[in-house]
Amino acid sequence: MRQLYLLRHAKSDWDDPALPDLDRPLANRGRKAARLMAKYLRRADIRPAVVLCSPAKRAKETFSLIAPAFGKVSSVFDRRLYEADTQTLLACLATLPADTASALLIGHNPGLDRLAAYLTAERDNSDAAQRLRDKFPTCALAVLSTDADWPTMTAGCCRLDDFIRPADLDEAG
Repeated sequence: MRQLYLLRHAKSDWDDPALPDLDRPLANRGRKAARLMAKYLRRADIRPAVVLCSPAKRAKETFSLIAPAFGKVSSVFDRRLYEADTQTLLACLATLPADTASALLIGHNPGLDRLAAYLTAERDNSDAAQRLRDKFPTCALAVLSTDADWPTMTAGCCRLDDFIRPADLDEAG
C-alpha cells in the first residue's frame, strides 16, 4: 500500500502586485498555517519517503516550515509542478522509484484539487470527502492510499483516508 499526501502551499502574500507570481512569498497567515500543519504531521507521524515540491517561493517556504516534522527526507523541486494539470502531476509521480512507499506533493490549485478528485473518484460520503469536494484551501492536506504503482495511477485508484485543513487544526487547538 502506497501513501500519497497532497499539500497545497500555505497562504501567499499579495502585498506587492508587481512581484512575479513565482516569487510571491508566504503571508503571515500562511506561515502560521504551515506551523500548525507541521505540528499535525509530527503528531500523526506522517513521514513521506520523498517530497516533490513546486519551485514557487510560497511552496518552498511551506516546505521549509513543515520539513522539521519529517526529519531527513529526500526532496525534489520540479518546475513542472508549478501551474500543473492532472496529467502533468501524474507524470511527476510516475517518475518515482517503484520502491517508494510514500510521497508528499506540495503544489497549487486548481491542479491539486483536480488531482485529488481524479484519483479518488469515489462516491464517498465521509466528512473528509465532503470537505475535499467543498474546497481545497491553502495549506490543506489530502491523505490518500493506493495499491497502484506510481506510473499506473488512474481515475479512482486511491482511497481518501483524510483531509485536514488548517481551520480543523486551529479548532483542535
